Amino acid sequence: MDVTLFSVLALGFILGIRHAMEPDHMIAVSTIASQSKKLWQASLAGVFWGIGHTVTLFVIGIVFIVMKNDIPEKWSLSLEFLVGIMLVYLGIAAMLSIRKKHEHSHHPDHLPRVKKVTYYKSLFIGFVHGIAGSGAMVLLTMSTVHSVWQGALYIIIFGTGTVIGMLIFTTIIGIPFILSVKRIVTGKALILTTGAISTVFGIYYMYNLGVNDGLFSLWI
Repeated sequence: MDVTLFSVLALGFILGIRHAMEPDHMIAVSTIASQSKKLWQASLAGVFWGIGHTVTLFVIGIVFIVMKNDIPEKWSLSLEFLVGIMLVYLGIAAMLSIRKKHEHSHHPDHLPRVKKVTYYKSLFIGFVHGIAGSGAMVLLTMSTVHSVWQGALYIIIFGTGTVIGMLIFTTIIGIPFILSVKRIVTGKALILTTGAISTVFGIYYMYNLGVNDGLFSLWI
């Protein structure tokens, strides 16, 4: 591996970590980490998000790199719009989960189901974010590498950085939620705050894409 390619891959790894810290990514995963019972569950939520994100980036990215094409702006913005819808859904679901937790607080059998849903949701969120970000990923990859195998390697390294970045973030963000598990009032306040932020940011995200970036005008 020559020095130039190594430098590009190292940059891809760093950009992957930075990519995990984008607001919409952090807010989405925070809504799931807020409902974790243990710190390792919050950490795994980040790992599964990164896996889902990387898989879709890899599959879609390689297809478009081979075709030497890019996703049309109309569809790229539309996929980004789905992220906004998902953020609103996750925010509302997080706030409604407080009532469900109260109803099932004396039923231990409910815990395993919550754990499975948590990882499934994380994987799905990463999947959606991966689809939405595939256009930018293709452009970035095509501008830095010169062959399909290099593109595949770049996306994998980028994805590895993203997984590590999200693992670190969800572990850190999970700490206050775990500490507040036995403090009912504090725990509810944190979940409500996270859910409200996700909902408001999701609405703003959709408005910005639709009005400021011109998505609505492209469809009308």
